[in-house]
This record gives sequence, C-alpha cells and structure tokens, in this order.
Amino acid sequence: MKGRTARSRSRNSGTRALQRVFGVLAVTGICCASASASASASVPASSASADRSVPTRLTAAGASGSSGTVLAGGSSGTVSAGTEFGLADSSECVFGGKVIKSTPWSLQRILLDQLWGQATGKDVTVAVIDTGVDASNRQLTSAMASGSKTFVDGAATKDIEGHGTRVAGIIAARPLKGTGFVGIAPDAKILSLRYTGGQEKQGDAGTMADAIRYAVAKGADVINISSDTQNKQDDQTLADAVKFAVGQGALIVAAAGNDGADGKFAKTYPAAYDGVLAVAASDRNDERAPFSQSGDFVDVAAPGVSMVSTVPLGGQCTADGTSFAAPYVAGVAALLKEKYPKWKAAQIATRIEETAQRPGREADPYIGWGVVDPVAALQEESTPGESPEPAPPVAPGAGGVVPMAVTMGESEAERERRVAVYVLGAGMALALVVAGSGVAVRDWRGRRVGQPGRARRAGQSVSRLGR
Repeated sequence: MKGRTARSRSRNSGTRALQRVFGVLAVTGICCASASASASASVPASSASADRSVPTRLTAAGASGSSGTVLAGGSSGTVSAGTEFGLADSSECVFGGKVIKSTPWSLQRILLDQLWGQATGKDVTVAVIDTGVDASNRQLTSAMASGSKTFVDGAATKDIEGHGTRVAGIIAARPLKGTGFVGIAPDAKILSLRYTGGQEKQGDAGTMADAIRYAVAKGADVINISSDTQNKQDDQTLADAVKFAVGQGALIVAAAGNDGADGKFAKTYPAAYDGVLAVAASDRNDERAPFSQSGDFVDVAAPGVSMVSTVPLGGQCTADGTSFAAPYVAGVAALLKEKYPKWKAAQIATRIEETAQRPGREADPYIGWGVVDPVAALQEESTPGESPEPAPPVAPGAGGVVPMAVTMGESEAERERRVAVYVLGAGMALALVVAGSGVAVRDWRGRRVGQPGRARRAGQSVSRLGR
C-alpha cells in the first residue's frame, strides 16, 4: 500500500495575500513534478516499507520556492529535489546568521521563573519526527539525545530544510547569552528522527510510521509531529503506528495543519487519530490564527504566529504555522512529565486542555479547549482524569468578578512606547513654557517701551494747561 506524502505546517512572514498566491502557484507546479517523479522511480525505505515508498514533500502555505533560505555568506541553501518548503525568503532568514536579542512574545506571555520553578524538562526525551535537527546550533548542541536516526538519506543531526531545527528549538533550546529566546523545556532532550528532507530521498507516511515505532522503542516520552498527510488522507500504516505508540504510553503531539483560511472544517492526519493531542495555532490575542485548520479534532491551541526559533548553522529566525504551535505544547508536556513521571499520556493531555484559556466552558472547533497556559498547567495540584471535562457552570448570582492573575509583565515594546509618551509629553510641556515665556517677555518689553512716551504726553498736557 502506498503511503501518503507528508507536509510540514509552516508559514513564512510577509504579506499574506502574496503568500497565498505564491503558495497556490508553487503547489500546482510541485504536484506535477512529484507525480512525474513517483511514476519514474521509487526508492524503498526498508524491506518492510518497500511498497509504500512514495516521495514526500514538505509544503508551506506561501512558500517562496526551493531557494527560500540562504546560508551565512549569501550562498543558497540546499533544498531537496521535489521539496517545496521555503522557510523564509532570503531577505528574512539566514542560516548561520545572528540571534534575535529581544524576548519573543510567545515567551513574554509566561512568567518563566514561576514555570521553571516547577520543572525544566530534566530527564524527559522528546522525539522530533521531522527533517532532522542541526546539532551545530549552540542552543541545541547539548540538547541532543543519543540514538537519533534518519529514515531517508543524510544524518539525523543535520537539517538542510531548517524545519526540524526550528521545531526542536521551541521545545528545548538552551539559554544563550545575547538572546531572549529559549525553549519551553530547556533541560529536555531531543531525539531527532529524520523521516523526510533528504537530499536524494523524501519521506512519506511509511517513513513517518517507522519513525514513530522507533521513537517508542527508544523510550521517548513525548513525540512531536509537525507534518500531515497530503490532501488530508488517512493512511492505515500510519494509523497503526500511532495506535501502537499510544498503546505503549507515548504522548503524540501533532500540528493541526495550515489549510484553515477557507473556514471549512476538516480532519488532518496524524493529528485526528485517537490519542493524539492536536494543536491549532493562536495569535497574540489568543484567537485562532487565520491559517490554522479548524475541526472537531482540534484539542488545544498554542502560539503559532511570528515564532522565533533556532535554524541550522546557528542563529534564529521567525516563522508562522501550526508546525511551531505543536512543539510549544510538546515542551509543556515535557515539563509535566518531569513533575508527574507516573502520569499517563492521557492525563498529561487532559491537564493541558483543562487549564487552557478559553472563552467558554467547553471545547470549540477553532482552538479546542483553549490556548495553552503553561504556568497554570504546572501549578494546578489536582490529579486529572484521562479526558477533559467542561468547566462547571456558574450559578446565577454566585458572586462578583474574579480578577485574573497577572501572567505577563511589561514587554520591551510596551516599555518603549511608554517612554516615548513621556518624552513627547515633556517636549510639549517645554514648548508651551517657551512659547508662554516669549509672550510674557514681549508684553513686558512693550509696556517698558511705551512708558516714556506716555510720560512725555502727560508733561505736554500739563504745560498746555499752564498756559
């Protein structure tokens, strides 16, 4: 049985209208190329998966093409044949470039000291089933677990696409002087499983399934998958692997997909399989990002807009997508696994869902049970069940307004705006003082100049009366 091609959930920064146009054009061209390639050649992944070795591609809404990234020094990044990914335009992202100094908004919304006072992900392994993870980035070098493996060509600790390196950074990037970016679980370990993104071979649902089974064999506590099958197609081989992993106690966190701009509900795989924690993308207002796929399968949402993370060869870039919302949740799951090592995967998922911020009592098809609240998830002391329950209804007249706990201090941008207002106000006050002083001086001078004239006229009048 042939596997379904897999697609990464990432969006690039830039003008969204142009992104959609370029995305449609690129997908049309790549589909034709992929069909031709699959008809002419097929490379078996292993003896067990030789009948499902259909080439796969990582697709991103608004992708700019195969030369979307550049290496430090200006040379074009290598992109696999048949791959449409485009992590960023050359003007937006440089592999091996500089770090971003400020703290990303996705971390500003968390009181990190409170969070890490509960857990840091120590002794927890998160498998990243993706395009590989570049271990040369200084924020990831010490985060790599032993046993990483590739299911295509190329090393598992290399990443020519950049996608898996970004995903890993959001989960477990180590602190680095000069940047405010760090992973949600900075002491967790990353097991890199490169199921696609090879130079000569692209993966499929079969290689993804193989990677899932391998992650379970290596004892991964959490498995992050930021990909889905092409055209939202179910795949029995992939379904069986997910069912096996869930049965073995692993928590699979999967991105919901980036096809939500049309507003239609749809299931994507593997996110929609039973036992998988499906993650949508939210924006700065804790609302569904326009591109995030909606559907009854969505369990929870997490920041997925302007997400800063690590890239190959060092440095950082920003990108949009449910690809980067899923690892945010996977990082929180790693923290919970450290704090509650005996909890089942379903209990960890339930805690994340029940403590998420949502407008209503129950889940909805846009952000599921709500936008993940890492601090609330770690500070809640009760033991969760294996499925989330709606919040209890508030009885009429039960009480007044309960103030919301402060979860975010003043950001750098807000501080700059406040200082700008102070400077502007002081400048206007000074201008008014100067203007007022000028008027006062002018009036004073006018009175002083006018006094001798009045005295002379008064003397002349007296003289005339004397005559």
